[in-house]
Amino acid sequence: MATIIDGKLISENIKTEIAISVKGLLDKGLRAPHLAAVIAGDDGAALSYVSSIEKQCKGVGFISSVYHLSANTTEEEFLSTIDFLNRDEEIDGYIIQMPLPKHISVDKVTAHVAPEKDMDCFHPMNMGNLLLGKDCYLPATPHGVIELIQRSNIETKGKNCVIVGRSNIVGKPLAMLMLQKSINATVTVCHSHTQNLKKVCQRADILIVAIGQPEMITADYVKEGATVIDVGIHRLEAPELPKGYRLCGDVLFDEVSKKCGAITPTPGGTGSMTTACLLQNTLKARLLKINE
Repeated sequence: MATIIDGKLISENIKTEIAISVKGLLDKGLRAPHLAAVIAGDDGAALSYVSSIEKQCKGVGFISSVYHLSANTTEEEFLSTIDFLNRDEEIDGYIIQMPLPKHISVDKVTAHVAPEKDMDCFHPMNMGNLLLGKDCYLPATPHGVIELIQRSNIETKGKNCVIVGRSNIVGKPLAMLMLQKSINATVTVCHSHTQNLKKVCQRADILIVAIGQPEMITADYVKEGATVIDVGIHRLEAPELPKGYRLCGDVLFDEVSKKCGAITPTPGGTGSMTTACLLQNTLKARLLKINE
């Protein structure tokens, strides 16, 4: 049976480290880090995530604010809110919660965010710095994957890393991170048009799955003893269960866990890490401002 990589435990350790740093700031009479979120509309999953961020902020001693706009907010009004956040010296960083209403351009909004307050690392400048290996805020979910790997003492130098999924949010930035000199993995990025996907995955020492297909990756995709990181999360109907549903990832956990060397569960794996790394970015933004 594989070693279970406990994302919940690792995220709690990170948040403890952050809380200690915040206490240090307060003891010096300095303001705590302030993270804001902008959300438009009433998407249930988005509201739940923002609520979770508020709770996590409180837990580490952060200040948090939520700017909840209606789904009918014009693009001009939305950009005006971003302008306000860019100017507000009391806000160290913020996120734009997706999805946005269809009439609002994601590209225009992303480019409007001040790079120094871009906690999701979506601004083209931050993505460019990531590509170049320069110091920048790291995208929360990819950074969470790196933290899981490093804090679990999984060897990456010279290892074959296969990433299944090429999104701008996970796959692409994660590939850039795994290529950094501090990681030194050999990276292959796969997608829906990759030929012989199963054979490509079988070569992976580290298999990271963010394809968005429930339990797509079965044991025959995985090399014996490989490390498997599952970024996906899905809610599947399960009438026989009390809640009427079950959560799963992109990996068929029960099957793959019997073959691989280490694996993240869903829930309790990468999901817990995203918010922890978002908090890390906010603390970094606050410390940079103090040291200006």
